[in-house]
Amino acid sequence: MIRLLLTGLFAYTAYRVAVRIIDEVPGDVEPLDMPGDERRALRRQSAAMGVEPQR
Repeated sequence: MIRLLLTGLFAYTAYRVAVRIIDEVPGDVEPLDMPGDERRALRRQSAAMGVEPQR
């Protein structure tokens, strides 16, 4: 019974800490690019400059 109470207390504490950390993140942070997006962006940039990407 005590182990269950301690486990619940630990889970609640972890939840509150996670909520506090998430609330501290400003809303204007842009998400990171997924892997592979930089290749796509480079292709678009090369095409916009009129240069064919080398492979």
